[in-house]
Amino acid sequence: MLKTRLFPTLLISLLTTIVIAQERVSSVSQMMVDIALSNPSKEINNGIAEVKVTGGKAPYKYKWSDPQTALDENTAAGLIEGMEHAVSVTDADGNTFSKTFTIPAKSITEIFNSNVQPAVDYLGAILFWDPFAAIGVYDPVVYSDKSTVVVPLEEATNENFTLEKWLVSEGATVEKGQEVALLRGDDAKEIVVYATANGVVGQLVKEGTLIADTRDGLSMSAIKIADIQYETPQPLYYPNGDIKTTTIPFIVIWLILGSIFFTFRLKFINIRGFLHSIDLAKGKYDDPNAPGTITHFQAMATATSATVGLGNIAGVAVAISLGGAGATFWMFTAGFFAMSLKFAECTLGVKYRFIDDEGRIFGGPMNYLRYGLEKRNYKKLGKFLAALFAILGIGASFGGGNMLQSNQAFKIVSEQLPFLQEHGFWFGVGFAFLVGMVIIGGIKSIAKVTEKVVPFMAILYVLGCLVVIGTNIENIGWAVRSIIDGAFSAQALKGGFIGVLIIGLQRAAFSSEAGVGSAAIAHSASKTNNPIADGFTSLVEPFIDTMLVCSMTALVLIFTGKHEVYGLGGVELTSDAFGSVVSWFPMVLAVAVLLFAFSTMVSWSYYGMRSWTYLFGRSKKLEMVYKVLYLVFVVLGASVSLGAVLSFADMMILAMSFPNIIGLYILSPEISADMKVYWEKLKQGKLYINPKFREKEEVLSESVSE
Repeated sequence: MLKTRLFPTLLISLLTTIVIAQERVSSVSQMMVDIALSNPSKEINNGIAEVKVTGGKAPYKYKWSDPQTALDENTAAGLIEGMEHAVSVTDADGNTFSKTFTIPAKSITEIFNSNVQPAVDYLGAILFWDPFAAIGVYDPVVYSDKSTVVVPLEEATNENFTLEKWLVSEGATVEKGQEVALLRGDDAKEIVVYATANGVVGQLVKEGTLIADTRDGLSMSAIKIADIQYETPQPLYYPNGDIKTTTIPFIVIWLILGSIFFTFRLKFINIRGFLHSIDLAKGKYDDPNAPGTITHFQAMATATSATVGLGNIAGVAVAISLGGAGATFWMFTAGFFAMSLKFAECTLGVKYRFIDDEGRIFGGPMNYLRYGLEKRNYKKLGKFLAALFAILGIGASFGGGNMLQSNQAFKIVSEQLPFLQEHGFWFGVGFAFLVGMVIIGGIKSIAKVTEKVVPFMAILYVLGCLVVIGTNIENIGWAVRSIIDGAFSAQALKGGFIGVLIIGLQRAAFSSEAGVGSAAIAHSASKTNNPIADGFTSLVEPFIDTMLVCSMTALVLIFTGKHEVYGLGGVELTSDAFGSVVSWFPMVLAVAVLLFAFSTMVSWSYYGMRSWTYLFGRSKKLEMVYKVLYLVFVVLGASVSLGAVLSFADMMILAMSFPNIIGLYILSPEISADMKVYWEKLKQGKLYINPKFREKEEVLSESVSE
């Protein structure tokens, strides 16, 4: 009897299993994925892929190789043409279908961009490799201890909203999707705000508060009304579902360690020599009969003009928006150590320079890497490092020092002057004409311009920043607390302590260019009998570039609260902060950016030209070939989109630090010995003092004695 009943039961169970399996197989076989590809224009990086799914069981999830495309989006935009991308589609039953695709590249720029991108990825893998994460020293995953509840501004348009009522009490435990607040608009329209996660509510806004005045443009940013504290920290994810990680890039470690090494090796020369560096910049020790072509101040201005650029505005804005207010502290700290590294390279740049019979000067890392290392029995290594530096210097001058500047200058200026839009070529021609008027005359012409432009643009920008800060001076206590708290107890939402630390250090290292060796080329033309003197002069450069200008940008963003705004790019973020005080202030910013870009380009033309002459010879004709090419690239930068090319050339600036700092380490005993000799001469009053300053000191001493 039992066997009689058991057999039908087993038969039914078997049939059911077969049916379910057939349904699953059918479901998988029926789920078909088709991808429609489109290339809407000849512009790069605007490819579109749209997934169309038939069969399977909805809803579907789309896992794109592009991290910025959300899991629920069946369309990915902004893709690189000519490169392979991937998408995996998963239905509600867990069935997955994966597919790779390539959007056809049509224009020459698209083809060129896609061919250069692998080189960018390769160089980036070297520069931004994280050795600590690779050996498991720390957990690179970015965690968050809270979720932010924001006003759903896509619904709040063209009217004011107030927080009518909290639907949960302070400290209440809520579940994701639970109603937490009610907003009411001017026309009585109601908007319900929902919890974004499970956890404990922390209210940030009181009932009856005006929280979204869209008529004043505040709807451009996400307005927070509450935080929801997690029970345990949760990993953060990119829109495509990948876990966010923070890294400690090798290039940052390389630059920062070099800065710290020379700070201790030279016994904190950045502090001990600061006042003397100011005296040198003022011209107190300028000897008109010394070999060279430009004064200490002109050398400092030329080197500073190359570093004070878009990174001080756009780069800092990105760093602060990613790392929070705390990144400011570490950026300032890194700038302090960078002063010593700049001292080391600029000293050697002058010491190993060559002056020909016509008075033309050839100096910089190429010379001290080759001849300095040869003197210490590293001839082959010196030749290799010098040639590598020169190759990287030429590429960096055309890209990060030229095309990137003209490209971003056109973008910013055309936003303030709309009639320029779509006329990048003519903007580039005009810009190239202005740059050409300066660089054709060589280092003397460049120095004469930069000594006037640098102080003007720095004062203009700093004054603008001070006005914005002064207008929001009531936020000073909150701003200071945000910087200190963010630096030492950073919220994981901003990347954790490691993330904040590295973002601040990275911005400073990239901004000051200390260790890159570029400034040593400018200082090699200085009129001096003491190479160490230019080391002292260069101390001021990271102070101006990073500790002053970068910090000012950061303070503007923090005082105006724009460091917590999402969805805006770097320059737009800073412009938004300036515009929050005075409507026409973004125009002042545009002028400052234009001057920053111009000064960077004229200085980098000299850096690139000296790298060029090292490789191809010191002929004036070859120099003119380089200058013409440089001006052509000015036009290209403003008129053509070359994303991967610009990225690669910008990375070459950082890569210059590898051969340069290796040489500096080897030659560090020489720098230290020369510094001690110079320091003794200074203390004993054996250095040449310009008669103008000697007369002033005599008059001052007479007035004191009377």
